[in-house]
Amino acid sequence: MLPAHPGLVAAGRSGPEWSAMRALRSAVSFLTGRRSKWVVLLLGLVVAGAFGPLGGKQDLTTNPTAFLPSSAQSTQVVVDQKHLPGGQSTPAVVVYASHAPLTPATRQRIEGDVARFAAVAFGHRVTPPRYSADRRAAIVEVPLPSNDSSTALSRSLKVLRAEAAAGLPAGVRTGVGGPGGFLVDLVDAFGGINGSLLLATIAVVALVLIATYRSPLLWLVPLAVIGIADQVASAVVYLLARYGGLVVNGESAGILRVLVFGAGTDYALLLIARYREELREHDDRHLAMRRAVLGAGPSILASSATVTISLLVLGLLSSLNNDRSLGFVGAIGIVVALLFALLLLPATLLLFGRRLFWPFVPVLGDADPTLTGPWSRVGAWVARAPRLVMAGCVVLLAALALGLIGVPTGLTQAQQFRNPVPSVEAQQLVAAHFPAGASAPTYVVADARAAAGVLRTVAHTPGVSAASVAARTRSLVEVVATLRAVPDSPASLQAVRDLRDRLAPVPGAHALVGGSVATELDTDDAARHDTFVVIPAVLLIVLVILMLLLRALVGPVLLILTVVASYLAALGAASWSFIHLFGFPAVDSSFSLLAFLFLVAFGVDYNIFLVGRARQEAAARRPRQGILVALALTGGVITSAGVVLAATFGVLTILPILFLTEIGVVVAFGVLLDTLVVRSVLVPAIMVELGGRFWLPHSLGRRGPSGDGPADR
Repeated sequence: MLPAHPGLVAAGRSGPEWSAMRALRSAVSFLTGRRSKWVVLLLGLVVAGAFGPLGGKQDLTTNPTAFLPSSAQSTQVVVDQKHLPGGQSTPAVVVYASHAPLTPATRQRIEGDVARFAAVAFGHRVTPPRYSADRRAAIVEVPLPSNDSSTALSRSLKVLRAEAAAGLPAGVRTGVGGPGGFLVDLVDAFGGINGSLLLATIAVVALVLIATYRSPLLWLVPLAVIGIADQVASAVVYLLARYGGLVVNGESAGILRVLVFGAGTDYALLLIARYREELREHDDRHLAMRRAVLGAGPSILASSATVTISLLVLGLLSSLNNDRSLGFVGAIGIVVALLFALLLLPATLLLFGRRLFWPFVPVLGDADPTLTGPWSRVGAWVARAPRLVMAGCVVLLAALALGLIGVPTGLTQAQQFRNPVPSVEAQQLVAAHFPAGASAPTYVVADARAAAGVLRTVAHTPGVSAASVAARTRSLVEVVATLRAVPDSPASLQAVRDLRDRLAPVPGAHALVGGSVATELDTDDAARHDTFVVIPAVLLIVLVILMLLLRALVGPVLLILTVVASYLAALGAASWSFIHLFGFPAVDSSFSLLAFLFLVAFGVDYNIFLVGRARQEAAARRPRQGILVALALTGGVITSAGVVLAATFGVLTILPILFLTEIGVVVAFGVLLDTLVVRSVLVPAIMVELGGRFWLPHSLGRRGPSGDGPADR
């Protein structure tokens, strides 16, 4: 709902719409009152004091199967393994390698290490060393404590790595990898979330705010409010993860910080810009703030609702718990950012008055410079040849989208990191002397009565180099298979598929295939399912929101089409650059879904800011003039908001995780493309060309500036 005063008054002073408007005005009056603002500030300080200390805590899940549906075979294997000896552990693989055959002394050293490793093993016997066919390498599998927290696993692995490296004979190299090593390295890679990521995000937002306001003071207020919002959002997520069962990993924790700072700064920019406008028309800063919140608040509410609902759709409809986690965590971040931007920020700004804008203090009665600024000139340029502008934009977006052709998807375990890590180096040592899959065992759990048939089937499956019975109870048997291919490669994923297909008809086996490669396969399948389910649902819901907000049909459909076109263009350009410029091996399997979610949600977000203002202006003038005035008034602040959001997502590239780098780059580029081309040029060209028809079937599409007669083009 927009505070389009002429349209609202025309509807009368009764009914649910007017009641809602009265309630909104009463709430805003309280937030911006001379005395009541102190109550708001006090409540803000209380909330910050209560939640702030928890903001730096994390309760991250490291178990990959925790993010899979309970129906996935790899998840069921983990459940069954808890009933087997050693089943509640995570294996780490210690590898020893030399350029020459291992000497008797080195072999004796390895045998001694097996005894020492028992001190960190999870209550189970360490497996005897396996020697390679060329006699130049050996591997030892050590079971480590396995739970949903990374602390115990990290501590044990560090001890294991220190034990393996201490006093090595000359010419012998060692490494510790396997599933345990990979998980710890992944947790370590996310160790910068609370430190470097926060500092980089604050620095980026501060620089953009300083450049936008050109004031030594003003930028401090929104940055401080958003910083408090970030701590509160992190605290809420921590509490829900610890006591409410919310599954959180490093990926969702990092994106939470980016969303709070990015969206919170966007909302602050829009509110402050409208506040500055009102200060030129009203001497009383409390009245100016009240009108600013009433003017910008509905668009901020609508845009945040769009992003929040899109994230909730991801959380509710995804089968992959990783996507569900990101959806719920992201929605929490957006809601907290909105509350602080609309509740605490106005009261904080009112403490300082006009002097906060120094040296560019808004003066009562001055003309708004944005009406004759650069975005006014852009609007005039678009209005001269809207069809030509539309054609140029369409050609540009189509050309960028062509970059999607032939882009490889799916990253192996070793390709997850941008920098060398110990587990990947250990995996390379294993692959040089053993079948590549030796560092990531595949587990088959079946009915014990069918053990012989299961073992025979596994051993004769293409892609399996070795198989043996690892554990057994009266009812269950566990067969460990070593794959020939590199873990998570297409060949290894196909080997797991073949195993499942061949084991399915074994009589009475009820065999399930798990392990890290099977987990990756199930993750890819779930991500593919989520893409086909979530994307149509988000598009439909966003379309409905736009229809309700704009009370039109033609405009919302066109806006959705422009946002989708912008998404495809950004995805194509970024994917092409990843492969051909940055040399990345592939894009992650979840890349397109999350890129879609953020680009479509925030693309619609900025269109709401622009078109919502155009609707207000169209109530008092012709629709064609309304969009040009709206572009002149909002162009600068929306562009600043887009730069902030792009910069905050770009901060994700400082983390050494390839997937987050890809997400950061594509969202940053897509937001800039949407802000500078689609929202600033293409959408105004469409609205100028259609005129009143953009608003059909609303009355704005059927009347002229005086309220009757046909609308202009």
